[in-house]
Order: sequence, then C-alpha cells, then structure tokens
Amino acid sequence: MSRHAWTVEEVPDQHGRTAVITGANTGIGFEVARILARRGAAVVLACRTPAKAADAADRIRTAAPGSTVTTLRLDLASQESVREAAEELRARHERVDLLINNAGMLGSRERTVTEDGFEATFATNHLGVFAFTGLVLDRLLPVPGSRIVTVSSIVHRYATLDFDDLHSLRTYRRDAVYGRSKLANLMFTYALQRQLAASGAHTVALAAHPGMSRTEFTRDLGPVNRFLFGPRAKAVTGWMVQDKAVGALGAVRAAVAPEARGGEYYGPPGRAQFTGHPVRIESSARSYDTAAQARLWRESERLTGVGHPLPQRQK
Repeated sequence: MSRHAWTVEEVPDQHGRTAVITGANTGIGFEVARILARRGAAVVLACRTPAKAADAADRIRTAAPGSTVTTLRLDLASQESVREAAEELRARHERVDLLINNAGMLGSRERTVTEDGFEATFATNHLGVFAFTGLVLDRLLPVPGSRIVTVSSIVHRYATLDFDDLHSLRTYRRDAVYGRSKLANLMFTYALQRQLAASGAHTVALAAHPGMSRTEFTRDLGPVNRFLFGPRAKAVTGWMVQDKAVGALGAVRAAVAPEARGGEYYGPPGRAQFTGHPVRIESSARSYDTAAQARLWRESERLTGVGHPLPQRQK
C-alpha cells in the first residue's frame, strides 16, 4: 500500500485531455476542476444550477488563463436530467478522458423522494452516478488511459446496505442513509472495474475520498457542526479538518497519477483518514463483497433502466 504523500506538484500535464467533473461549481469538485484546468485539461463542469456553474467556470478561467472550461446542466436526482445531460455531452464530445463522479448530497433531516419516486440521497449519490456513467461510457472506452473516479466518504465504513429497504421506507436517518450511498459508490466502482478488466477495455475505475474537508457541503448541518467545519474554528479543528484544496487531491491522484491502477482507493492516511495528502488505502470489508456488489448492480439497472455495455475481449 502506497504511503507516498502525493502533492499537487505531481499532477502531470493534461493538455489534449477532456475531464468531466460533476458537482464542480463548489467544494471538492471545483478544486479538482481548477487543478486539472491549470495542467491543461479541457474541463466540463457538470452541475445542477447553470448560473453557479457559469460563475465557477469564470473563476477557473481566471485561475487558469487560456483554459477551456464549459458547463453542462446535470441534476443527478433526476433520471430525466441524467439522460439529457448524457445526450448533450455525447453530442459535444467524441471522447472523454476523465469522468470524476464528485457530486453528491448529504441529505435532508426528513426523508424526501425524487420525481422518480426514489429516496433522494440514494438517488443522487448512487443511482444518478450509476446511470450517468453508463450513458457516457462509450465516450471513455476507446480512449487509452481513460479513468472513472467516484468520490466516496470515510463514513462508508459504518454503513450496511439493506436490499429490502434501499429507499429507507422503514427507517430514515440522514447520516445512515448518506453512509449507505457512499458504500454503494465503492461497490459500484469495484464491480465496474472487474467488468472493465474482463472486457479488456482501456478504461479503469477508481475511487477516492476527501477526508474531513472544509467545504460548502456541510451547509445543511446544525450550527455547531457548521462552526466546527468552518474557517473560524481552524485553530481548534486543524488536526481533524483540512482545506478543500488538499481534500481534492485524492480524486486528482486517482484520476491522473501514473502509478494508480483500476480498483484502487485514495484518501488521507492513518486509521482515522481525516487529514493529509492522499495515499492508497483500503475500504471496508463490506465494500469488497462481490455478491452484494452484483446484487446492487442488478437492482441499479432495474431502477434506472441503464446498462453499461462493454466490448467482448478479443481472443
């Protein structure tokens, strides 16, 4: 397991590559997009709110003069929006080098459902990711060195999937539902990587997590937690909460580091994995359960109606 503390200076040149980053108008996604743009990648900010995406694009162009930054409307909570965004992306781009599934939601205190009838957190954090990846996969498959990176969380370690209650009809707790969706992200990544490898595809799938980072993602927490994760508490919480620019490096390393391999998981080091430059780590035992991965895959296909067509390996 690599313990090399990877830094932004190690990001290789990305000229000629196209990177699609979901949820890139703020937080970890914005930092990932800015880093890649500075290294020459053409970045696509796939975001729910067009105005916020446009503002983020302007800020990235300022930080990376001469960069190519475009936006794409994508609301992962809506299967209709996922399909529309995938169709638009495919119309615009013949090839995609990097797909970074960063967008997600913490969830509301009370259970809510999407227009498709799915529990909102599971729909956004897993089903939307599953469907969008499947619908644009053909733009990645022919591209040597292409990668799919899905952002999980350290809280997946405390989660268990209940296949009889994926939409939390019986019980709903925001933190538990969020943890399950992040466990699903990892199970999806590992199952996808096995299928990619079996098909002999150029594309690989990896995962990452940002540790405990100061981002706008915590805006829906209570006032005490918002303070603890905010900049005013930095002197007190610096040991356990890091700047989002460092938190973003896990996803960046998974996306572009030459030594990274399919099926790997990157995040801060140590037992807690709260802070630090990313290293290769292991996820929970449950995330590697291949039978559960297969069951989740089948259920996700059934709910979204989206497959992940792969070429047959040439004999």
